Amino acid sequence: MLLVCGCAVPLVALALTGTDLATDSTRDIHIPGGGATALLRSVLFVALCVQLGEIAGRRLARGVARTLPVDGAGAGAEPGAGAGSAPANGPRQPREWAAVAAFAGMTAALGLASMAAAGDGRLTAGLPELSEIYATRAGLLAFLEANGFLLAGLCVFLGRPVWAAAPLAGVILGEALRAHPEADTPALGVALTLVHLTSTVVWTGGLIQVLRTMRAWHGERGAARALLAAYAKRAFWLFAAICVTGILSTLRRLPLAETLTSAYGRTLLVKLAAVALVALCAVFARRVLLRDGARTSYTQVLRPTAWELAALSAVLVLSALLTVAPLPPRT
Repeated sequence: MLLVCGCAVPLVALALTGTDLATDSTRDIHIPGGGATALLRSVLFVALCVQLGEIAGRRLARGVARTLPVDGAGAGAEPGAGAGSAPANGPRQPREWAAVAAFAGMTAALGLASMAAAGDGRLTAGLPELSEIYATRAGLLAFLEANGFLLAGLCVFLGRPVWAAAPLAGVILGEALRAHPEADTPALGVALTLVHLTSTVVWTGGLIQVLRTMRAWHGERGAARALLAAYAKRAFWLFAAICVTGILSTLRRLPLAETLTSAYGRTLLVKLAAVALVALCAVFARRVLLRDGARTSYTQVLRPTAWELAALSAVLVLSALLTVAPLPPRT
């Protein structure tokens, strides 16, 4: 808990002050309510990560559980199960966070809709009328995203958490549409953001769920290591998709001459540094995993993997800041 709070406090501070720091000594105008907007969008991204990560992580864990040996000391062994047969329910799963995440995401989206309707960056203007929200494109999309989280929470309440993937996909689509209001090739921008955001959310959320599941499986013979190894194989392709779509999106939106002189460019450079740190932590964790694999302990792998998650959290906040930073004009 102390580790989580230790990471959350600087990330919240980054979200609240990052826009002002990035626009300092640039020609970019000050964004009213930029800190509050970045913080709310960070909460929205984290809510997506937790919910979609649970869906993907639980599915991955069930697949890994089927490959584990079942014997007297095996993970999830049941009375009467034969040696080498897959457990019926697999090792124990961590407690669900999906309902809390859905509520947090809905609240953040409603806050964004309220700020868009206010038009002056204030979050304390009171709950606006629906007609005021619908009057702005950003407000309408944020309100639809709030409904997406509401439907996702309803799926969890009905005991069908997998069904929540559909409304959550709608939330990601809403974010992609919000980020690309341009008249030229908007479909390409939306497609790139869809892939980029989905890959980032599944990578981060999947890692959260994997770490929680590894803790629940701690002590089960080889189970935690097998789960992390299975996640690592899929994370490589997610990282590749993030890099390719990120590069293409940058080339579309940021003139190279404005990289160091604009708030968007500066924030992007810091995000690239955070992504590089994520990659280094991931590589180190995989090396620890492969070295003396049979004797590698949960604790040995946990430290670099936890740093990877912390760096990914910073990437999410920086992504939220990029949605607030003004785009430099293309010449």
